[in-house]
Amino acid sequence: MKKTFLILAVVCLALLIVLPASAGNAGVGPQGKVVIANRGSGTISVIDARTDTLIGTFDLPTDPNPPEPMYVAHSKRTGHVFVGDRANSQVVAFDAADFSVAATIPTGDGVFHMWADQRSQQLWVNNDIDNTATVIDTVALTVTATVPMPPDLVADGFIPHDVILDPQGEFAYITMLGGDSPEDYLVQFSTDTFAEINRAPVGKDPHVSLTNRNNQIFVPAQNSNVLAILNRETLALITEVTVPGAHGVGFSNNGKVFYTTNLPGGGTDGLFAIDTRTKTILGTTDTPYAVPHNIALTRNGTLYLTHSGGTSDKVTIYAVSSADPIPTLIGEVTVGLNPFGLAYIPGP
Repeated sequence: MKKTFLILAVVCLALLIVLPASAGNAGVGPQGKVVIANRGSGTISVIDARTDTLIGTFDLPTDPNPPEPMYVAHSKRTGHVFVGDRANSQVVAFDAADFSVAATIPTGDGVFHMWADQRSQQLWVNNDIDNTATVIDTVALTVTATVPMPPDLVADGFIPHDVILDPQGEFAYITMLGGDSPEDYLVQFSTDTFAEINRAPVGKDPHVSLTNRNNQIFVPAQNSNVLAILNRETLALITEVTVPGAHGVGFSNNGKVFYTTNLPGGGTDGLFAIDTRTKTILGTTDTPYAVPHNIALTRNGTLYLTHSGGTSDKVTIYAVSSADPIPTLIGEVTVGLNPFGLAYIPGP
């Protein structure tokens, strides 16, 4: 009997060595995957974060219009990858295991940025034509609420753009841009009542990011060449850092470094690394292609960057670490046309 158990143990060990990490993850190891929304191709590209090679390209549904994928979000709890489709006013939910379409969920018109929260089980989708945010239940895959933007800001010509939720899932933060004002706005909403709680003026064309390592919120404003750092609870301004063309956003896993892109800079100083404690620029990195747009960082110290534009088809890849936080170019992947938003999907 003991000999039989020993043989079974050896066989099981051999299978663990030979077989892929998970059949549901298409052989991808613990580093996970990166999903790219190709706005010009109507597809998503999936990259193996271990080998930095393309796993596959997957179509969005084409009914009733040719799709226009914008941004990507992931729910670890449900195993869904959400992709906003601006052309069809909907979100497509893909199964993260095989990227089959699990559901399509209606939104308002003008789908743009979105964010999925693990705690509140909410996906917030900004609709910049309807001037609303669609809140989707990430478990039930149904619409929970349609949140109107502040009427006074809408009347002045502002539209919702970027969005993020705090680590506790209590608040949603939406940037409102446009209008004739010399400033745009960051608006804080309750994820319970969906009412506006607070707002603060920020620079023009703002985006937004945060980390669970501190109580701050980072707002790069491309057209004002500034990164504003605010208190996440009160929206009081803490400080500002001058950053040319500040646009895309991302944090290192330990929250010590904030990364942003210089989108209009043509690739020169395309990536900025900023110390979140001292609020100083640690250094910059040139990018080999223009329009460095959006950022995703993996848990093993890799930064992925989309280069957007009608004829662009490149994602560039950089090494970053605690010892050397300045991005170092290590590769690139050819994807679909006009790679736009992206998201990191951790492995098992």
